[in-house]
Amino acid sequence: MFITFEGPEGSGKTSHIPYLVEYLREKGHVVFPTREPGGTIISEQIRDILHDLKNAEMHPRTETLLYQAARAQIVEQVIKPRLDVGEVVISDRYYDSTIAYQGYGHQQDLEQVRALVKYATGGLVPDLTILLDLDVEVGLGRKKKNGLEWNRMDAHEVDLDVEILVSGRLRVALHDPHVSV
Repeated sequence: MFITFEGPEGSGKTSHIPYLVEYLREKGHVVFPTREPGGTIISEQIRDILHDLKNAEMHPRTETLLYQAARAQIVEQVIKPRLDVGEVVISDRYYDSTIAYQGYGHQQDLEQVRALVKYATGGLVPDLTILLDLDVEVGLGRKKKNGLEWNRMDAHEVDLDVEILVSGRLRVALHDPHVSV
């Protein structure tokens, strides 16, 4: 089973995942938690590029392609092999973030973004996506209050049109049967 958590920064994804991991392990499942971007050596290096404040001028298309490169790596190196042997994989973010942020948020061509996502994932769709919905500014305020590191993507999230971003997240949730809000 493949479960993903989605939602804005500060919505509680990273906090909730360990509880689900523990619960499923107590039920006898082998569970592997991971995150996007990241989860492999190559994907973590891409994450560093995406989060580096020095890369503020990154073009939205470049950003989208980097996310897909990191995603392709973790899908092939970690997620698919673990699913193939019957493990449960729980990911802090997956492709719904790309549709919401890079597609709707950056107002890129959604069909092109979806085609890139499909290529990067090899068509791998989660069995369940849990969307933790929270106002973007409240979430970023939580992150700042907790003293967590501010990165390029956090700064970027503030710059995006919040209404378009929220609308995009909700459209993803309404159109994908694997998403639960």
